[in-house]
Amino acid sequence: MGSKPTAISPDNTQFVVLSFEGPDRYSLAGGLGVRVSNLCESLATSGYQTRLIFVGDPKQPGEEIRNEGKLVLHRWCQWISGYYPDGVYQGENEKLYDFNESVPWFVCDRIVKPAVEQNKLVVVLGEEWHTAEAMCRISDLLHSNGLRDRAVMFWNANNTMSFDRINWGRLAYTTRITTVSRYMKHIMSRMGIDPLVIPNGIPNSLLGRVPSRAAEVFRRSINAELVLAKVARWDPDKRWNMAVEAMARLKSRGKKAVLLARGGIEPHGQEVLYNARSLGLKVSDVRAQGNTFMDYVQAIREGDGADVLNLRFHCPMSLLKSMYHTSDAVLANSGHEPFGLVGLETMAAGGIAFTGSTGEDYAIPYRNAMVMETADPKEIETHISYLDQHPEERRRMCLAGRGTAGEYVWEKVIKNLIRKLEYQAMLQGLLALTRAIQEQRREERNCPPPEQLRLPIPVGSG
Repeated sequence: MGSKPTAISPDNTQFVVLSFEGPDRYSLAGGLGVRVSNLCESLATSGYQTRLIFVGDPKQPGEEIRNEGKLVLHRWCQWISGYYPDGVYQGENEKLYDFNESVPWFVCDRIVKPAVEQNKLVVVLGEEWHTAEAMCRISDLLHSNGLRDRAVMFWNANNTMSFDRINWGRLAYTTRITTVSRYMKHIMSRMGIDPLVIPNGIPNSLLGRVPSRAAEVFRRSINAELVLAKVARWDPDKRWNMAVEAMARLKSRGKKAVLLARGGIEPHGQEVLYNARSLGLKVSDVRAQGNTFMDYVQAIREGDGADVLNLRFHCPMSLLKSMYHTSDAVLANSGHEPFGLVGLETMAAGGIAFTGSTGEDYAIPYRNAMVMETADPKEIETHISYLDQHPEERRRMCLAGRGTAGEYVWEKVIKNLIRKLEYQAMLQGLLALTRAIQEQRREERNCPPPEQLRLPIPVGSG
């Protein structure tokens, strides 16, 4: 093999990412699909050979090569997905069984073994509870084939969902556990788990300026003094009721305010909209006739007169950027938020994010965001009124928010990830130990450096 390298690089490392969600519309159910898609794209753009194994659209090719060969998509469970056309989580248990039974051997035989023959390191990244069992089985297979120490394995928790279905002792023994925020780390620490924190990221492209003409057209399509936006699953943790109650408070003060609401398919949405109507708010379902920017604008314009516009169409990021940029407040006011991607996307678009105070490590109140400390709708109302009366503060916070978003682009997050992977690879003996790592390991063992271990030679000894 020759001398060991001291760093992970595209020349000596391949990545394999396991996830239920992925880049297909069929596979995009929430923030996980966005995270995984952008992570893999960024790794490939950085030069790393990357493979993504996910539950893909049954009508798409089983294997697809992108990014000039650097990114390979492996659409898994397609034979099952053909019976479940309504998305990645329909037929979830059947897909999970197939994923656990077939992915581990594929990773071991078709990816790790050939990579080792080329004298390369393999990094296997598993995302969320669906991949926990597969990651354990991959570790077992690699061990039985004498290859476990040739792969670095990180499993990441994006949320606490289905934590009760994970064998934590086995997972912690076979992989290194990571998570996306200090908030999640503290939750997991109470469970006896000590994860590394590697934050989420956003594509660098989101930092691009929103065209002023598009922003003007979008804002003028909404006949209101104040425009609020909320994009989230219909889930009690997202505090939708807090948002509509704040809208009712603004309306009672004589403010013409409109809430652009984009939820999911969850049944809690019916409760939220019923609550909105009970508070005297007019709710209108908005459907677009096409998928162009002007189709979306026209659909929103036709909802004129409603206090809550329930957007019943897919909102691409190009539309969301205009929405986040032009809204007076983007309500990412969750009571439990592991990271808070919408808040960061809002900052990148030059908008004002109203975040919760859980996993949004990046949000600093009155500096780059408004941070909700309670579930009281009056808090939203008060902060909106403050910004409405202090436009210079709003402009300053928007600028600060864009600066913050720039620190969380995937290129920078990946550098963080690589450094932590390198440390793990050094512990496994895959990379040569640097002086810094040697010193860190000595400190962990409370050992003095070698020069302090030399015993003095007794005077007069021969």
